[in-house]
Amino acid sequence: MFVLYNDNTKFPVKIWLKDENQLEEKCLEQAYHLSQLPFLHKWVCLMPDTHAGKGMPIGGVIAAKDVIIPNAVGVDIGCGMDFIPTNIRIEEIKDVQTGNGTIIQSIIGNIMRSIPLNAERYKTPQPSDVLDRAKEEMEKYETDTELVPLIDDGYFQVGSLGGGNHFIELQEDQDGYLCLMIHSGSRHLGKAICDHFHKKARELNKRWYSEVKDEYHLSFLPVHTDEGQQYIHWMNLAMDYAYENRAHMLDKTCCIVKELIKKHTGHTVEFGQEINCHHNYAALEHHYDANVWVHRKGATRVREGELAVIPGAMGSYSYVVQGKGHKESFCTSSHGAGRNYSRTGARQAFSVEEVIVDLKEQGVVLGKRKKNDVAEECRFAYKDIDEVMAQQQDMVTPIRKLKTVGVVKG
Repeated sequence: MFVLYNDNTKFPVKIWLKDENQLEEKCLEQAYHLSQLPFLHKWVCLMPDTHAGKGMPIGGVIAAKDVIIPNAVGVDIGCGMDFIPTNIRIEEIKDVQTGNGTIIQSIIGNIMRSIPLNAERYKTPQPSDVLDRAKEEMEKYETDTELVPLIDDGYFQVGSLGGGNHFIELQEDQDGYLCLMIHSGSRHLGKAICDHFHKKARELNKRWYSEVKDEYHLSFLPVHTDEGQQYIHWMNLAMDYAYENRAHMLDKTCCIVKELIKKHTGHTVEFGQEINCHHNYAALEHHYDANVWVHRKGATRVREGELAVIPGAMGSYSYVVQGKGHKESFCTSSHGAGRNYSRTGARQAFSVEEVIVDLKEQGVVLGKRKKNDVAEECRFAYKDIDEVMAQQQDMVTPIRKLKTVGVVKG
């Protein structure tokens, strides 16, 4: 870790990388903008997977006094990970044939038929305790009339994957056991909330002649205002929805895995401890003798002893980790490997054929309907997850290392 504290900073910027040369120029510029915010508590943190985002870098962490910043949470509010291990050894199932290829191929195919991907949605409303509760507590939300219809709309998306870097993976851990991992968020709900409240924050900041420049894309809402309270209500709704969304997909995936393995091998699948955690959100926490709003944008909370999931790219490795409660990072770690290439840059640098061949050589089963954009999420487009893990040894202890065996992408 190194610290930037110079003429461009009002508060220090602590960066879990070797030196400034490992930061892209845009990411560094955004870090300087964050460091100028007048309501910061202590410093800005950038995780080792950091790269430029909208307003605030992905892999960025700030603690703010009495304000909340929609773009420092991001558009996919509550995006995160869900993970569960099994008692089944990959060696026992990988060569078993079904009527639709190997068991792994059959599982991937059934997932794709059961769970909507990318922009797809269910044709009928799905059960959602989170949305049911929101409708019972409509007084929290009814002020924002533009957003209210999204509550009913959400019933058609809960339990769906989405696109981009979201995935459902079958993985093999370091002891040879099958594990399941899901990366997804709040679907359209989170983006609509972020856009709606960022617009409100911009209007209010202009009215107040705020010293936070509009071009920074970091317009804020004081938490004591009506607008600030409304954002918090909606943000928490999106977080709960994202959590439930992952849990529904994991339940379906577990059922598919259990049924197919029992049918074709006779083995009874048992599942271990589930870990469902966010990496795009803000929360009121106590750090350095103050109650502050910690914004984690593409960053994972890892309090002492807390379990979390840090994914790599498809075809590489992922980790289950235990937090060390590192104070300087506000008890935070990276949320993944971090991009080396933009999506456009990855498509230009790596061909579809190159990526497909690489996955086949590694024995990875890919489930994806349209493969023309597969290079965007290939392992070459991301940083080396093991290098990222090495740079955050003070934050987490790896307790499980996982290799992709099969992956479903939007």
